[in-house]
Amino acid sequence: MANKNGSNALALLVGAAIGVGIGILFAPDKGSKTREKIKGNLDDWKIDVNNKLADYEEDIRAKLSGSKDELKETVENLLSNSSYKAEEAISFLEEKLAELKKQNAKLQK
Repeated sequence: MANKNGSNALALLVGAAIGVGIGILFAPDKGSKTREKIKGNLDDWKIDVNNKLADYEEDIRAKLSGSKDELKETVENLLSNSSYKAEEAISFLEEKLAELKKQNAKLQK
């Protein structure tokens, strides 16, 4: 998706540059008026680009935030599962220890 957004931004830049070039070639106004128009168009373009970048930044932050929450949940689940596995291992070891104590008691008689 980031590649598609980058392609869209590049297409926007190329389109704006082509539009400015064509506008200059076919401009019937004096040079000063043409320069003012170009400056106005560039200012508008700059605002558009800044707005797009802000939108992309917001999208990325939202996605990262979601990923962070998912990662936190996954880690919590792993810890919880590990805790249950640890309990099972401890219970198993306690049973084996009890058996070994019985066998040791028989050997000491």
